[in-house]
Amino acid sequence: MKWYYLSIPIIIGIMAGIFLVEYQTDSNDSEILTSEKLIENGSPFMGNVDAPITILEWGDYQCTYCYKFHQNTLNIINEKFIKTGKVKIIFKDFPLNGPDSKLAAEASYCAQDQQKYWEYHDELYKNWGGERTGWVTREALTKFAESTELNIEKFNKCLDDQKYQNKVDSLHKFGKEIGIDATPSFLVFNDEKIIKIRGNQPLEVFLKTFDEL
Repeated sequence: MKWYYLSIPIIIGIMAGIFLVEYQTDSNDSEILTSEKLIENGSPFMGNVDAPITILEWGDYQCTYCYKFHQNTLNIINEKFIKTGKVKIIFKDFPLNGPDSKLAAEASYCAQDQQKYWEYHDELYKNWGGERTGWVTREALTKFAESTELNIEKFNKCLDDQKYQNKVDSLHKFGKEIGIDATPSFLVFNDEKIIKIRGNQPLEVFLKTFDEL
């Protein structure tokens, strides 16, 4: 077996439950865990495409802790690391909360067709209404499209045609294949190393991870 990555437990201060793992690969999966494969088929980048560190977030639009990450930690990372060209982020869907989460994910890619992926992505989290509470409806998704100034006719046709159903399903399947089992989960990587962060961890965990890379 060829080792590319080592396991690292990290405890910062008195915080418990922080989980960082660097991947190890063998001949069967070394082709899966490459930067190209991890980026493939995901969202557009937020940030400079040449940033040396990439965050791949696996999320669900109904997930409570995904919402909390986007409301808090991501804002700080964006200001200090993404906007300054040090880090870029990409999102992939891991819809754990059923059909509504899948529909919201499909809607985000319909927005991407109109070059407004991140605007719609942010609108979904801005209007977050809990897990499995029924806030994700076709009517609501159309309203979010109006708020982000999308062409509604094109957006609704994209959703009605289920244009991105297979894409969302394949992202979920790929996540499972590489060990994603919770949202949010993050793979933070450069050209040499991948570090996994499981859950909505404090900002300090991300800062430590950036230092490791």
